[in-house]
Amino acid sequence: MKNVTELWAYRNLIYNLAQRELRSRYKKSVLGWLWSLINPAASLLVYSLVFGLFLKVEPPVAGNGTTKSFALFLFCALSMWNFFSQVVNGSMGALATSGSLLHKVYFPAACPAVANLLTTLIQVVIEVGILVVVMIAIGNASWTILLLPFGVVLLGLFALGIGLAVSMFNVFYRDIGYLVGISMNIWFYATPIVYTLAYVETNAGSTWVRIIELNPLTQFVEMSRDLLYLHTVPSPKAWGFMLVVSVVTLVVGSWIFERKARQLAEEL
Repeated sequence: MKNVTELWAYRNLIYNLAQRELRSRYKKSVLGWLWSLINPAASLLVYSLVFGLFLKVEPPVAGNGTTKSFALFLFCALSMWNFFSQVVNGSMGALATSGSLLHKVYFPAACPAVANLLTTLIQVVIEVGILVVVMIAIGNASWTILLLPFGVVLLGLFALGIGLAVSMFNVFYRDIGYLVGISMNIWFYATPIVYTLAYVETNAGSTWVRIIELNPLTQFVEMSRDLLYLHTVPSPKAWGFMLVVSVVTLVVGSWIFERKARQLAEEL
């Protein structure tokens, strides 16, 4: 609670850091903010071709009972993954580049990571907003979309907890950045983003399904697909799991971060 109170006291600084990040993200770029749409669209196209067209991963029928689109089914999960990975990787970069500022004036060292979370949240709002417009256009929209912000908030807390921990470790051990890159690649394919749990059960058995379901990100991507594509509400057990894992990860990540925060200025 003390850390939350201190961050709230520096909310104007967090806001200014987020504004600076937004202004500089696509500075001197011809296409500017269009890159925020081009990058996920390119990934969506590649994965749709490889897994939807070539490997024939079969998506379920959408909530309207007629639509069957692997690209939309994939985009529901990919938007959540992009949000998670950008918060984690962005937290490391935000802390590493704030060293000169930390030497000049005191502020909670977690401020850059929180500012990065806010800027990344804008990105996911844009992506999900486009997805919702498409869903409405094809007649596959439902009131369940209204529950998505709760899931996104929980995912943001989960990602921030991991981001705080790895950003602090990265300051003291530069190998962490490389390990995080490798881990994120493995984590991506360990999460049912480009494939379905039904596909895993058919080809590998139910044991592997249960193992994959232990992955916290599995619950978040399935939540997104349930609410946006299938028009179903995740079970109370699923919501409870996401809530617990998000809060625990944030608390542990903050504790790791605060333990080393006093030595941070010297290392940076």
